[in-house]
Amino acid sequence: MTSSSANNLKRPREPSPPPPSPPRKAKRPAGRARIPQAQVDQARRREQERENAHQQEHAPDASVASFVTQHYNAVPERGRDWRNTDSQIKGLRSYNNWVKSVLIKKFSPPSGRSKVLDMGCGKGGDLAKWQHQNLDLYVGLDPADVSIEQAKGRHRDMTKKARGRIFHAEFGVKDCFGESLDTVPVVRQVGFDKEMDVRWGGGGFDTVSMMFCMHYAFQNEDMARQMLKNVAGALKKGGKLIGVIPNSDVLSAKVEEYHKKHNPQPEEPANEAPKKTEAVAPKSDADPSPSKEEPKKAEESPPLEFGNTIYRVKFPNASILPADGTFRPPFGWKYFYFLEEAVDVVPEYVVPWEAFRALAEDFNLELEYRKSFMEVWDEEGRNREFGQLAERMKVKDRNGNLQVSDEERDAASLYHAFAFYKV
Repeated sequence: MTSSSANNLKRPREPSPPPPSPPRKAKRPAGRARIPQAQVDQARRREQERENAHQQEHAPDASVASFVTQHYNAVPERGRDWRNTDSQIKGLRSYNNWVKSVLIKKFSPPSGRSKVLDMGCGKGGDLAKWQHQNLDLYVGLDPADVSIEQAKGRHRDMTKKARGRIFHAEFGVKDCFGESLDTVPVVRQVGFDKEMDVRWGGGGFDTVSMMFCMHYAFQNEDMARQMLKNVAGALKKGGKLIGVIPNSDVLSAKVEEYHKKHNPQPEEPANEAPKKTEAVAPKSDADPSPSKEEPKKAEESPPLEFGNTIYRVKFPNASILPADGTFRPPFGWKYFYFLEEAVDVVPEYVVPWEAFRALAEDFNLELEYRKSFMEVWDEEGRNREFGQLAERMKVKDRNGNLQVSDEERDAASLYHAFAFYKV
């Protein structure tokens, strides 16, 4: 074949590429509106909660404290107007504040001009409650530095509105459960008794307050004892310790209920918690290889979880909880708590009541008052002063009806209020 003939032969044509797919049409802006933004935000929050809980479930003690501090630093200060109008838990917020107000009024010195130490003061949410008690001095301490700055700002605003007619206040960043308060200048100036000798009158404060925070001290025994040393060292003889914490009776009942449902066979009461007082960590965490003698019960058992749409309590490793509901030893029993708008799944610790009461006696603190949150309403709501206060705080209406939903009552029933006095 000649070259010219070869050149005249046509090569087979390569198939042409398919035309590009037309671009997908963008969804109409209204298309996304089919899923309410509230549901989208809730789904994102739930995912973040799961990640936080997974990270904190086996976190060492130091990182738990750091995580809690970071959490409360990050909680936004929304202001009173938002809390009274847009909050989804207005009734619960009002009720909790009313209970704290009752405690403050009931156990503050009647003569006034007293000195108050607020351990775990947070953003200063109780400053307005103390303003009605004719204080001489308020000292607020908290490990969260951002919260302390917000507390200072709140007191400055109160001072402007009161035109200077307000108690003197000092604030400081301090871990009241892990460190002695004798290093805080104003505490030392008012009076702090390191020896806590009953022969000498103790410290110089009339009242020590711990609202919704003391349960963090029961992470381990050292912290619980340091907390009580600080309380007893700061209080003068006859001074009062007041506070609110989760009620261990409620938690114990939930634990017993769990074991009756998931472990119907009778079991021996637990005599000890896991090592390092980290009660949520099963033995398999220390030795990841399963033992032939010990089945992987902790992995098979579902968590203990209860609550409703506004709050939740979760013990991830419920199988290691005591079958009889008695937390022994009384330190390190960790669970996770969530409260809508306020607490975004943080680790907390059970405060076994009788163990706490006995330990407090070792520090010359005698129990004077203990009521569940709903008992406070049943007993103090009939009091004329406290009843009028409840109406002003929108806890009840003019007809005496409690303005708290069933879910909010359920959330409030987790807590109890207490008062001790220094002997």
